[in-house]
Amino acid sequence: MSDTTASLTRKISSAGDLQSVVRTMKALAASSIGQYDKSVRALGDYYRTVELGLGACFRESTPAPSVVKRKGQADTGAIGAVVFGSDQGLVGQFNDVVADYAVKTLAALPGKPEVWAVGERVHARLADAGLPLMGLFAVPNSVQAITPLVGQIQIESEARRAKGEYARLYIFHNRPKSGALYEPVGQRLLPLDAPWQQGLAEVPWPTKMLPEVMCSDTVTLRALIREYLFISLFRACAESLASENASRLAAMERADKNIDELLETLHGTFHRIRQAGIDEELFDVISGFEALSKKRVPMR
Repeated sequence: MSDTTASLTRKISSAGDLQSVVRTMKALAASSIGQYDKSVRALGDYYRTVELGLGACFRESTPAPSVVKRKGQADTGAIGAVVFGSDQGLVGQFNDVVADYAVKTLAALPGKPEVWAVGERVHARLADAGLPLMGLFAVPNSVQAITPLVGQIQIESEARRAKGEYARLYIFHNRPKSGALYEPVGQRLLPLDAPWQQGLAEVPWPTKMLPEVMCSDTVTLRALIREYLFISLFRACAESLASENASRLAAMERADKNIDELLETLHGTFHRIRQAGIDEELFDVISGFEALSKKRVPMR
């Protein structure tokens, strides 16, 4: 009996320790979601500024740089792609969802894909799918670490694009939805097509003071396009991290609930066995008392 209660005591203690770890991870995931969501919202004003600047440049008559797709230009040649995933587990189907979406989307496009993976786990999923992988980037663990990662991606992708290895660049990531849900999305970053250029050119300037492009129109346009690409990559990474932590939070909530149910079962079993032991001991005491009482009854 003592071995059984001792075993249950150890199980209850282990489950309690595990629940403490799970709840700590829940708190970290919830905190991370907040900071990544805040960073995405903060990009809104900056993106609006870059968008207005691009519109001002596109209204000029200067020819567009090479990153802008001209009308009638065919979508041929190799495809560059960046897929954002995770380095850590406990995220459910997070990496499978975005990897499957990227594989299906790239398979439907003409040209051979060349893929960079952000995260070891999504890297393994893409490798299993047979996609040619050009590199692996570590997933940032904070908002401050996103900017260096985006810089590395821009340097690597621009170097290969300058060599003519590919003309189109896509990004794939998970985007948060309501609650702990997320959805895989994709975006073509390069080349920037004519409808996109025309749409920005038609955006009205917010004041009556019309802008004037300083220095060379092409230099300014290239700088603004670099900022546009930076914002797009930064937002994709931040949304992916928010989705990852939302998925981890949901997994930790399920684990916390399961541990609660396990603890309730263990405590119930422990109290039942303990009560059975107490009842047995009381029965032995009563039986012994009755036996002694019969021996003390005087003989007639």
